[in-house]
Amino acid sequence: MKVLVTGGAGFIGSHILEKLVQEGCQVVVIDNLSTGVRGNIPSDVRFMEIDICSDELMTIFKAEQFDAVLHLAAQTMVPVSLKKPDYDGQVNILGTLHVLEACRNTGVKRVVFSSTAATYGNANCLPVMEQTETIPTSFYGLSKLTVEKYLALYHQVYGLDYVVLRYANVYGERQGDGGEGGVVSIFTRLISAGKSLTIFGDGGQTRDFIYAGDVANANYQALLTPHVNTVYNVSTKIETSVNELVAIFGQVAGKSVETVCVPVRKGDIYRSMLSNDKATQKLNWKPMMDLAEGLRRTYQSRK
Repeated sequence: MKVLVTGGAGFIGSHILEKLVQEGCQVVVIDNLSTGVRGNIPSDVRFMEIDICSDELMTIFKAEQFDAVLHLAAQTMVPVSLKKPDYDGQVNILGTLHVLEACRNTGVKRVVFSSTAATYGNANCLPVMEQTETIPTSFYGLSKLTVEKYLALYHQVYGLDYVVLRYANVYGERQGDGGEGGVVSIFTRLISAGKSLTIFGDGGQTRDFIYAGDVANANYQALLTPHVNTVYNVSTKIETSVNELVAIFGQVAGKSVETVCVPVRKGDIYRSMLSNDKATQKLNWKPMMDLAEGLRRTYQSRK
């Protein structure tokens, strides 16, 4: 199978590349390296440094004739989307449309789209199911949800198959503080440097922390599943508070961790935990990494 990975130089992308190579796929990566790192791409994977909005994209698709596309290239920061909604829309919506047009015009059979729990917004009922009403509280969540609707219509109008993967909070080795950065990567850096942690709010806010290696496995299974043209949550189905996360980090680092509380950020969700029942049943997938072990690996990789 010949697979294109957009945004493959990002930390999630790098874990996916490892999985695809391990499974014997023929892999090509495109990335503009705005947040990705060239060193994240294995030496035996072909890499092209271009933007998904580039006119060169169609030329590449025509020359390569991909079987499937894993689309990760995106603006991934909630605060950036709130400051620059036009930029968020340009990358996440118009950039994705550029990819989809290349797919439909070159016979790509399947698109696997990296979406997000941010599409749900502040869900009242946990765990959040795929059929839960989507009410995004950020332009990032809105742009990802908009792409999901484009994918559904592309399938209806053009017959392009798709799988949408809505990620919970992804963490793991090679995660940076910008671009795909999250609370785990920020805490890892600060604890390694012996600095205090800034907590937005009271620390009771919760997230569902999913290891990047588990996300990579879900992407690979999305290439194989016969259950397409639908949405899957990729999560642990475990709710962990920021305070609990700090406590686990203290155990992993073997030292006390100081925290400083500041006001909450606009657009942030207070509680989040996703059901993964559909993915475990239809994708032949389940999360394998324990949070404490995943944090240990992430912390050790930063030291």
